[in-house]
Amino acid sequence: MANLSDEDYRSIPLHATLALAALVIIIAGMKMGADLLVPLLLAVFIAVVCTSPVQWLHRWGLSMRMSAFLTLMVLLVFLSLIGVLVVNSFSTFVAALPDIEERLYEHYWNLLNTLAMHGFAVDPDQLSAVFQMDEEGSWIATLLGELGNLIMQSIIVGLLVIFMLFETLNFRQKVSRALENPAPSLKRFSEFSLTLKRYLAVKTVISLATGVLVWLSCIIVGVDFPLLWGVLAFGLNFIPNIGSALAAIPPVLLLLVAQDGGVFQALLLASAYLVINFVLGNLIEPRVMGQALGLSTFVAFLSLVVWGWIFGAAGMLLSVVLTMTLKIALDSHPQTRWIAHFLGPGKHRTGRYLSQRDAGRAPWKRKNSDQHEEHLKKEGDS
Repeated sequence: MANLSDEDYRSIPLHATLALAALVIIIAGMKMGADLLVPLLLAVFIAVVCTSPVQWLHRWGLSMRMSAFLTLMVLLVFLSLIGVLVVNSFSTFVAALPDIEERLYEHYWNLLNTLAMHGFAVDPDQLSAVFQMDEEGSWIATLLGELGNLIMQSIIVGLLVIFMLFETLNFRQKVSRALENPAPSLKRFSEFSLTLKRYLAVKTVISLATGVLVWLSCIIVGVDFPLLWGVLAFGLNFIPNIGSALAAIPPVLLLLVAQDGGVFQALLLASAYLVINFVLGNLIEPRVMGQALGLSTFVAFLSLVVWGWIFGAAGMLLSVVLTMTLKIALDSHPQTRWIAHFLGPGKHRTGRYLSQRDAGRAPWKRKNSDQHEEHLKKEGDS
């Protein structure tokens, strides 16, 4: 036993080196295949969220295929309605951009004059280069090209969601036929799937509530294009740490330079953003989602940097979702659960959830713990 232990200790550096090499190869492959992986990951997460209403409709007596069809129709109608409203609001915003740009330019020169009066040496030509375009209207062509690319990506994601959702209907049967002993694999997959669906559903609902409250706040304060800023807040709420701040910048600046706006209205809107994200993100979301489904602050910010570097803007948007998926997958297997604990916020925030899971959600772990205690007791008696 001692020789075997010594061999295990000597093999640790080799295993660590191989694991790091494999990790580098996987990250490089994901970065090179980002154009393919991003739509695929989006489709997987949307399909996972859609499985909950499919199962709910199936419990009410509908067939699985009819339930999936109705879920897709409702999702299509909802997204189409939101898309039409956002496109109309965005077209109005584009039409109003020249006036907004002129007001920003006036505030820009007022700021330069104020700095010059207080003795700051400012080069107006160097700063003006930031706001000048190489060619008039070139940014419009670039924006339209990005919108066209976004539409094509949305169509691809939609088709992938349709095929994935119908494919998941027979997933258990395929696993049962493929494996000799499918029970452990199906059990781990069920735990992983349930936790992931719970996380994605809660995160989506919280983001949707954030978008609705931001939309109402923009209407109350009086900022233009409230629906556009609500949708922006919904999307950027998935980005940790900086997403809420990024969502607040455009409407606050717009209200600051608006003719019927001002500093007081801008501060009021910024305070509304702060209160909404503090209440939903720090008070309600941890309680509804469960303490153990959280990430430490460092891991959340590191995931933003890493996934943003691999997948770009889409990686920043999906950073927390991808990291939580990895954490849930690691937590679903006993041999990798220790890594999931390192990604979590700590014992003081996860103890309550772990006790609940040991009490009711993971009886096999409680059984193993009891067997371990009995074994220690026998050794003590002997």
